[in-house]
Amino acid sequence: MRKLVYFIASTLDGYIAGPDGADPTGPGGFWPIPEDYSRYLVAEYPETLPGAARHALGITATGRHFDTVLEGRRSYEVGLKVGVTDAFPHLRHLVFSRTLADSPDPAVEIVSGDPVATVRELKRQEGKDLWLIGGGELAGTLYPEIDQLILKLAPLTIGAGVPLFGRSAVFDPRTWELTDHTVFDSGSAILTYTRTSVDAA
Repeated sequence: MRKLVYFIASTLDGYIAGPDGADPTGPGGFWPIPEDYSRYLVAEYPETLPGAARHALGITATGRHFDTVLEGRRSYEVGLKVGVTDAFPHLRHLVFSRTLADSPDPAVEIVSGDPVATVRELKRQEGKDLWLIGGGELAGTLYPEIDQLILKLAPLTIGAGVPLFGRSAVFDPRTWELTDHTVFDSGSAILTYTRTSVDAA
């Protein structure tokens, strides 16, 4: 069965964006992107790079991890504000929203129904794993369905912002097993946690 993987960049204090929710890696952003970290993503997770970056770097590899990306409306609108209607044209792209009536891009699917039910159906289908890119509110809603956390940990604290599972997440302790890790000289790290069998039961 396909896994739902929350593959996300996080600060040391557990935030995925600043208080305004804007792209922290965009122009004027505060997120560090060291060279060793970037090289790793290009080599290991090329499918998670936006289409424009893939084109600029000459990347054509489909990647071995994901063939579908899931995101919430607020996260999607970060790209829309700069004219990007589909940041991941090489993946099946689903946006969860109850307010977007029509898709701004023919390749982007707008899902207005229950995210949990949708993910459960996607898991039953054939294919590679499902990449949950965010934002935090959608991650909070899909919290019970997340099978794996891959944290792209930045050597950075910001004090306040959008938490990993959004501002309205419920209290629901779960345990995770560290199943892989890569630490870079720059201080960044990729930490892979798989939900334990006790929680998955």
